[in-house]
Amino acid sequence: MSYFNTVEIYDIQIIVYMAELTEQEQIRRNSLNELRNLGINPYPAALYEVNAKTNEILEQYPTDNSLFQNVSIAGRIMSRRIMGAASFVELQDSYGRIQLYIKRDEICPDEDKTLYNTVFKRLLDIGDIIGVTGYVFVTQMGETSIHVKSLTVLSKSLRPLPIVKEKDGKVYDAFTDPEQRYRMRYVDLIVNPQVRETFVKRAKIVNIMRDYFNEQGYLEVDTPVLQSIPGGAAARPFITHHNALNIALYLRIANELYLKRLIVGGYAGVYEFSRNFRNEGMDRTHNPEFTCMEIYVAYKDYNWMMTFVETMLSRIAMTLHGTTKVNVWGNEIDFKAPFRRAPMCDLIKEETGVDVSNMDEDQLREACKQLGVETDSTMGKGKLIDAIFGEKCEHKLIQPTFVTDYPIEMSPLCKRHRDNPNLTERFELFVCGKELANAYSELNDPIDQLQRFQDQLRLSEKGDDEAMFIDMDFVRALEFGMPPTSGMGIGIDRLVMMMTGEQSIQDVLLFPQMKPEKKAAVTTDEEFVEHGVADEWVSMLRKAGINTLAQLKEANPNKLYNDLNGLRKKNKLDIPPVQKEAVECWINNE
Repeated sequence: MSYFNTVEIYDIQIIVYMAELTEQEQIRRNSLNELRNLGINPYPAALYEVNAKTNEILEQYPTDNSLFQNVSIAGRIMSRRIMGAASFVELQDSYGRIQLYIKRDEICPDEDKTLYNTVFKRLLDIGDIIGVTGYVFVTQMGETSIHVKSLTVLSKSLRPLPIVKEKDGKVYDAFTDPEQRYRMRYVDLIVNPQVRETFVKRAKIVNIMRDYFNEQGYLEVDTPVLQSIPGGAAARPFITHHNALNIALYLRIANELYLKRLIVGGYAGVYEFSRNFRNEGMDRTHNPEFTCMEIYVAYKDYNWMMTFVETMLSRIAMTLHGTTKVNVWGNEIDFKAPFRRAPMCDLIKEETGVDVSNMDEDQLREACKQLGVETDSTMGKGKLIDAIFGEKCEHKLIQPTFVTDYPIEMSPLCKRHRDNPNLTERFELFVCGKELANAYSELNDPIDQLQRFQDQLRLSEKGDDEAMFIDMDFVRALEFGMPPTSGMGIGIDRLVMMMTGEQSIQDVLLFPQMKPEKKAAVTTDEEFVEHGVADEWVSMLRKAGINTLAQLKEANPNKLYNDLNGLRKKNKLDIPPVQKEAVECWINNE
């Protein structure tokens, strides 16, 4: 496509975009132009000095009213009550909301009252960002407020916010539609303060973990996101192409093998908060792009790691909630150590009566058939056992439980169990029926590791597209010698879900993956007329927010009738009022 064709397409998109503007959006653009005509820059570049936060004022002023007598604060207008020469505004900054008292003669001490009468009363809207200076006082109604001495326009909002109303503790007209919230997270954060708090808690959780690791003397590192071999987990990778090297590369599915290379290099302990990518399904607890923390510590084993994880989770719960008991999806979960520990095969036997510990692949397939567990021809022993466990046991593990000693076929990077060579020294931590953490006594025998990789290759040849690739450089690193090591990975997104009580992973991701937004094609004026709309009313239809025939067919006839005649009066159109019967005909295409 040529540059000129591209420009032409963009021009068309802009024309369509402008045609879609609602009446409110057009009014705000008109206000924007008026501000500029008054010599007011609605988007100034200069620094605006802020010396106070809403939460600090509301917390500290009631105990010491000598504070905050010369405040400068900035934020977004969330509501306002205009009462002649004085008005009240609710201002929201990053930390909360506070009431402003704006008096005309205070912000306009000279004869020119334009700032109040025109700018504030007529050209500013809910959603606009302003800066004010003044002093804090308490109103006759007992509300801590700011008496405004000066007002500065900092950013004009061109789209109206959803108006969330609250009365007697009840919320009305809340911005709750999940798809809209996830697509327009910026609006979600503005109007739903509890959403902002979720992401504050997410940052706290990460910092608690980071502090905990740093106190032990472990090193935070960065490893490659683009990898020539997608190792460290059994998962389907995303594939991309490196133009300069002319090679295929994979987005990281895990950082395990790079972190263990660093243990070979001599570090006592390393960890990384990494963005991982797996080209797999999406549901309430899975997103193709997610954050994982992995840590590897030399001279430790999986028993030590269990205690390490218990301490970490107890610390997170206590710091966030002041108790180890957290409500997770309707269950009171106690993160107080110690957690229950149970071998995987024992749990399967406990729930099904079937001992899978010594079964071969054919016997496992028959057991799955008897238990009603679905399988397919690509599944080896490890996946068959995992299928039985997932179907019959996982959902019953509500309180924190370390599931230990997995069959060797399930764990190609894990050390054989010291007492049973058919098992591995591995645990997964389950909470509320969901896996939260996965850890090993890491395999450091290079010969055994190569054999495990070759076993994975055979699974791949059978059609298992999640089988691990052979990473010969990692085998070479092990041949230089890796000390006994324990490693653990924990999904940060799921941990945040549990610690905040959120039901969906999308609620703990600022910008979750979404399908592309479908834009309805704008109906032309000619198409509206062909549909039966009177030519002189087409422009008013658009002002009423009707830009497509689909929107017209879904419109409420009474509301549209009133809106159109209201616009006729407001715009002083020299045409007769539209009849309700005509509007109904347009909607019903009669």
